[in-house]
Amino acid sequence: MDFWANRPVLVTGAAGFIGSHLAEALVQHGAKVRVLIRYNSAGRRGHLDELPPEIASKIEVFATTIEDPYAVDRAVEGVDTVFHLAALIGIPYSYVAPAHYVSTNVSGTLHVLEACRRHSVRRLVHTSTSETYGTAQYAPIDEKHPLVGQSPYSASKIGADQLAVSYFRSFGLPVAILRPFNTYGPRQSARAIIPTILAQLLAGRNPIRVGSLTPQRDLNFVADTVQGFLGIARCDEALGEVVNVGSGRTWTIAEVIDHAQAVLGTQVPVQCDEQRVRPAQSEVELLLADTQKAKRLFNYAPTVTLDDGLRRTADYLRTHLHQYRVDEYNV
Repeated sequence: MDFWANRPVLVTGAAGFIGSHLAEALVQHGAKVRVLIRYNSAGRRGHLDELPPEIASKIEVFATTIEDPYAVDRAVEGVDTVFHLAALIGIPYSYVAPAHYVSTNVSGTLHVLEACRRHSVRRLVHTSTSETYGTAQYAPIDEKHPLVGQSPYSASKIGADQLAVSYFRSFGLPVAILRPFNTYGPRQSARAIIPTILAQLLAGRNPIRVGSLTPQRDLNFVADTVQGFLGIARCDEALGEVVNVGSGRTWTIAEVIDHAQAVLGTQVPVQCDEQRVRPAQSEVELLLADTQKAKRLFNYAPTVTLDDGLRRTADYLRTHLHQYRVDEYNV
């Protein structure tokens, strides 16, 4: 029998990019899926609205916010496993509203930790980010690499990660921390580099505009990141641990553009836009995951190549291009 069959789980942040893919995968594995998503007056459920009806109908929705500890407590009650993905993630906005990042990413995580402690969940998987490492001081980056807050966003995630570790050490909370490197795929917003590149190419923009071409990123397709979540949630040896998941190789932004143009059969010039460049001391130049720990603990092995992932992402964008403002993008 599938490990997840009939297992009650909660996914926070399930309206988002990775969260919606994780919730979908859990339903497909037979789990009893509850999600916590941010309330809005229009009743929209983010990317959950794009799921097939046979999947969406099996998801119990709590529309609230992780900034409300009482609502979080109600959402956690009765579940076996909690996947905590809810967070503010846009780095540019963190320069504008750092207090919002602290209240959501740090205080919101505290509410999830307390609720999981109170209700004695079997496992809490807390979501970190490779941005907590800052620019690589050595590569590949293993889990012992120093943490460097190069943006208010990354600083808030470092704080949340450390809270999660403290609850394992102080209270024995069964928490494991997954640290994904740059995930991409269908449903990702134009905040991220790959949808920004593909959306401009598909819309026929000439030239396409990006920021710096030199940063190197470890790019991992969303299905492979989801497998990391499912794997760490089953692994007792991961309790109290931080575990990287990524592809284990890097591409410069210029190389990603070349691959995208080859996949789409296009060839247009590229313009570097100074307005899109991070503050000098905030730019992360190199991210490359050492995934040996994930491989050892739960046999993690990504399977989707960059070109295949770009094709699958482009297929999605072709039918959703109206949702991407290629003339007003903001990554």
